[in-house]
Amino acid sequence: MVRSLIAAIALGMVVSADLAAQSTGTPVFMAPYRAFKNYEIGGSLTDPGSAWTFEGFYRWAADVLDLGLRTGVWSPDNGESRFLIGGDLRTRVVTHTDNFPLDGAFTLGLGGSFGGGADEGYIPVGFSLGRRILLENSAISFSPYAHPVLTPSFGASGDLLFTLGLGVDIKFTQHFDLRVSGGIGDLDGVGISAAYVH
Repeated sequence: MVRSLIAAIALGMVVSADLAAQSTGTPVFMAPYRAFKNYEIGGSLTDPGSAWTFEGFYRWAADVLDLGLRTGVWSPDNGESRFLIGGDLRTRVVTHTDNFPLDGAFTLGLGGSFGGGADEGYIPVGFSLGRRILLENSAISFSPYAHPVLTPSFGASGDLLFTLGLGVDIKFTQHFDLRVSGGIGDLDGVGISAAYVH
């Protein structure tokens, strides 16, 4: 019961917060775990603050790393659609112990937003901390996490951005994950993703 309550609170924080971005400038963050053994494929619907974006993604395992590619389209309010493309990697560097209750992963990405208006590039560097919570007598698990990210950007703005990503990954079955994410910081938005995992 306590674990379910913690997961529900984490989900509520994500949905209600003022939120931020990753390698394509959209609010998609990563838990410290990969949900798949070999690969995953899925899609994301996000709102980075000015109209919706639609992205597809593919991730695969590479020894201790997992690597991902994502691409999509963003149609801001001014009507000038933009093409999004990015890639990232994640590797586990901390495993929970009796003395430290969280797992952690290092993340690194490269991507950008191109098309109508000035182009923008991002190099997000982050560290994700969280813990998987298994529901008793159920196949469902929750992975709430925090993912602080420092993002040098180049192109239109050339700023150094900081965002605290918050999220929860919900594993409903052996092959289906639902993910809600966002953050607090320099970029605004919310995101939800669904993935087939194998």
